[in-house]
Amino acid sequence: MNYYIGIDIGSTCAKTVVMDENKTILHRLLQPTGWSSVDTAQAIHEKLEALGVDFAQAKVVATGYGRISVPYADKCVTEITCHGRGTCFVYGSENLTVIDIGGQDTKLISVENGMVKDFIMNDKCSAGTGRFLEVMANTLGLRPEELCQLAASGGGISISSMCTVFAESEVISLIGRGEAKENIAYAVVDSIVKKVASQAGRLTLGKTVCLTGGLCEFDYLCESLSKKLGVSVNTNPDGRYAGAIGAALSAMNIRK
Repeated sequence: MNYYIGIDIGSTCAKTVVMDENKTILHRLLQPTGWSSVDTAQAIHEKLEALGVDFAQAKVVATGYGRISVPYADKCVTEITCHGRGTCFVYGSENLTVIDIGGQDTKLISVENGMVKDFIMNDKCSAGTGRFLEVMANTLGLRPEELCQLAASGGGISISSMCTVFAESEVISLIGRGEAKENIAYAVVDSIVKKVASQAGRLTLGKTVCLTGGLCEFDYLCESLSKKLGVSVNTNPDGRYAGAIGAALSAMNIRK
């Protein structure tokens, strides 16, 4: 059997997908990136071998923040290309807009006829990213998914600062004055949604808009994005693996 392996080493999580020649997903792996992408790549190799993957019969494409740290990769491909290709595969469409909220950046990708037409990336600060949500959740003593669930029952306040450091101070002040936790949670999610919507304003959204990344299964975040953008934002559990799926599909194009 031939194996096609996509490895997406992000700033916080590493995602791995193994496909066969029929594009059937055989394995999905998810693990923290940790401090060393090299160590993460080695751990992925060992896990796949333990699952019976024969690297002598495999083609490997690496993508993401730590793509250059995968010594056994046959090729490195940018995350923009991989996320676009992977999302098309997940949703069975070649025309869509990808919103990928990652750990340290947020990417919006316009795909037409299966090819990336345009993209916008926020990589200058962590506002509107998974890291922003994680910091605010920690401040509230919650897990990110708990914060999003709680936000659904809140409202009435907002966070004015887009900087993560200043926004955290603002949250601490809200806690100090006795503001309800669900209202603060609402303000945090609303801040992320506004940031993403601001980016989306610089890109023409297609009829099909898909949320990928680690937050793609957070229902309230998806609902809030849909209302803010005025379009239905689609989610899928495999959206988290979109980059790795795109990398695995790219591996199929490597000549033997």
